[in-house]
Amino acid sequence: MLILGVDTGGTFTDFIYRENGSWGIHKRLSTPENPSKAVIEGIRHICGGTIPQGLQIVHGSTVATNAILERKGVPTALVTNDGFTDVIEIGRQNRAELYNLSYRRQPHIVPSELRFGVGGRFDQDGTEVEPFDTTKAREIAKAIKDSGAESVAVCFLFSFLNASHEDAMRELLGELKIPVSVSHEILSEFREFERTSTTVVNAYVSPKMTAYLTDLKNAVEGSTLRIMQSNGGSISVNTAMQESVRTILSGPAGGAVGALEIGKQAGFDKLITFDMGGTSSDVALLNGELPLTMESSISGYPVKVPMIDIHTVGAGGGSIAALDEGGSLSVGPESAGADPGPICYGKGERITVTDANLYLGRLVAERFLGGDMTLRTDVLNAKMEEMAEQAGLSPVELAEGILDIANTNMERAIRVISVERGFDPREFTMFSFGGAGGMHCVSLARLLNMPRVFIPVNPGILSAVGMLMADVIKDYSRTVMLDQHTTDAAALYELFAPLEAQGENDLKAEGFESKAIRFERFLDMRYQGQSFEIMVPFDDDFIENFEQLHERSYGYRNPGRTVEIVNIRLRARGAAEKPTSTKQETGSATPVPEAISGTQPSVFDGTTYDTPIVEREKLLPGNKIPGPAIVVEYSSTIVIPPYANVTVDAFGNLLIELDNA
Repeated sequence: MLILGVDTGGTFTDFIYRENGSWGIHKRLSTPENPSKAVIEGIRHICGGTIPQGLQIVHGSTVATNAILERKGVPTALVTNDGFTDVIEIGRQNRAELYNLSYRRQPHIVPSELRFGVGGRFDQDGTEVEPFDTTKAREIAKAIKDSGAESVAVCFLFSFLNASHEDAMRELLGELKIPVSVSHEILSEFREFERTSTTVVNAYVSPKMTAYLTDLKNAVEGSTLRIMQSNGGSISVNTAMQESVRTILSGPAGGAVGALEIGKQAGFDKLITFDMGGTSSDVALLNGELPLTMESSISGYPVKVPMIDIHTVGAGGGSIAALDEGGSLSVGPESAGADPGPICYGKGERITVTDANLYLGRLVAERFLGGDMTLRTDVLNAKMEEMAEQAGLSPVELAEGILDIANTNMERAIRVISVERGFDPREFTMFSFGGAGGMHCVSLARLLNMPRVFIPVNPGILSAVGMLMADVIKDYSRTVMLDQHTTDAAALYELFAPLEAQGENDLKAEGFESKAIRFERFLDMRYQGQSFEIMVPFDDDFIENFEQLHERSYGYRNPGRTVEIVNIRLRARGAAEKPTSTKQETGSATPVPEAISGTQPSVFDGTTYDTPIVEREKLLPGNKIPGPAIVVEYSSTIVIPPYANVTVDAFGNLLIELDNA
């Protein structure tokens, strides 16, 4: 059986596959105009031209993400309670740019003419206080049909307690033959703005995701296709079509899962992950577990579904360098993407971070993608000299300036998820991956005074690897609004019971036996009077667990104050078979002569070095390499500056120790 992990990025689409006990990898340029094209072509390439039946595929996609970021979802209507149609735009009245007197918000993805209010109301206990206005609902259904909307979001007050009005509205809208997202299925929790926003985003992107996944599903007919979620687990393709909002951070989540599993295997569980691709960089702090958050947003729209807490910055290998009107140099967030790509790819016209790395001799032009793609230095040199003259710098100063700015942008992102949350980066190991991560990770660790960088085998396709390591995860939640004086652990276990029954049934439908299913329980908790909650692992000492987390997050605890339990959360996990690495005996510190394939001039801090080119596939456990060096492999290039040294561990991972840390 052929098992594949597929990760679609902004520049490259990555594949890892296992057949007959051996692993293989493949990368190809993404096809932004139709992302499924690169996926299907890559699978065909791996299968020798024809896609057979019986494949097992786990796929991470950026389709839902891009649809909302680029505002290219489908025309979407919203149906809610009469008088609440503008809640989606009023929101919390937060100001994105508080001191910008000229700030104007973008128009909402659901314009006012596509927002409809219908009579009917439940109170805070789920009791009907106003009957559902069926006549008005029929008129709304007709108006939506006439409007040309291609998807509908339905969100009524307190539907998480009583969903009968939403179900009635969905039944009437069913005659339109267009997708309908109802809030009690997407997010069964209180706070109408966040619930409405999440449901609207789902309705906006689901038809796009459905069209994309239908193409893939048809291409791999007879095979199993699963989709990576933002929470670190996978779901069936049919669920992903209906609840596409759960795939917003699909690709980056795969990388975090892979980093945690591989890091633990090698003896490192305190990690700061650094995933640098062609378009952006994603960072996360893993303190022995995957960090989950319920407070995410995308393009300004709250999305209140469980996600791995990943921070993204627009700095990647394809990030474009430019001079502003005052002559200052900036890098990103605009990216050259896969087409036209960096200048050195042969089609681009604007200098990127990848171009700067190549100009400084930190990329080996003939060894890009294992030699499958040769980079164009001839075209690049003239462009670098032209821009350097405009900036009043030498070409080398310009190239190093581009990298310094990109590194500073990424350093700032890491400080957001570490220093600003009370963690000291010096206590963590940087886990670097992504096609461009190896060229920047050591410099970035130096800026943060981190002592060590960990680079796994095949770092350029780690997100795809992580998808194969991901369990099948189903998330469930329920608003309960209890306090510590009116409930205890036994009562909470009873409240979890129906969610556990639903989780077990859903995972059995996915093919898991009871012994392969386990549950993780959480409580959303707060002190009485607070507006927001902390997600706390649930056990018999749940009050003390909350107090400890509150003190770590905010610097204090308040033992005399009543604690409230707002929501209960359940993660039902079906354990998947995970790829493992074989531990080998460590040998000589000196690499075999064939591991050094040559040298080339490389620039570090204004000094040119005759830098060895190291073939990673010929390195053996125990080998040590002093910097400077350039380690080449199929999926990535790893730059070792003069102030760092490399050791190959027993699993083939590279451990880079910084001299100045």
